[in-house]
Amino acid sequence: MNNYAVIFDMDGVIAHTNPYHSEAFKQFFDNYKVPYTEQEFEDHMYGKHNDYIMRHFFRRELTGSEIKRLAEEKEALFREIYAGHIMPIVGLPEFLSALKAEGFRIGVATSAPRANLDFIIDGLSLRSLMDTALSSEDVHIHKPNPEVYLKSARKLGVAPGDCVVFEDSFSGVSAGINAGAKVVGVLTSHTKDELPPCQYYIHDYLDIDVNRIKQLLAHTDA
Repeated sequence: MNNYAVIFDMDGVIAHTNPYHSEAFKQFFDNYKVPYTEQEFEDHMYGKHNDYIMRHFFRRELTGSEIKRLAEEKEALFREIYAGHIMPIVGLPEFLSALKAEGFRIGVATSAPRANLDFIIDGLSLRSLMDTALSSEDVHIHKPNPEVYLKSARKLGVAPGDCVVFEDSFSGVSAGINAGAKVVGVLTSHTKDELPPCQYYIHDYLDIDVNRIKQLLAHTDA
């Protein structure tokens, strides 16, 4: 299956980090006296890039250097909070190993910063299973723009239509669809009805296997 690839988002897809991102944002916003609601987190935090998040919640013009400083502060807080809880979504390591054994190319394509990607991928000892790993620093336009998935497919040497993307957010699923990939919705952060239509849905990696990936790529009914 060397002409096919499986590409994973990270937050909510490789590890169930979103509750810890929420806690980090709450502490961060409280420190800056920035108001927020749980509904705003649902609408304007999950799956979004820090540039968008900071501009939305601070509700004022922010310079590029301000956004960079604020984002680095928040992400350092996230890593501090999450450090004692890092673990993969159930079944992921075994699923990755099975994909690798079948010859699939494997990539990570996240809107998170490189520091978070390295922290999680290396913390879970998954680096050896990944052929590519792209972070926010590797793209110019963030999800739902398909750039990160198009670039990931290109680096993997695979056509976008021969990729299966695993995503958990509205913007992420949209990016996978916009890239022309098959998309599996990971229901860690949202319900099926809250995501754009996917080819398949899972709650964890016990819900899927390599044969299902082959069926998706063969355009058979899943």
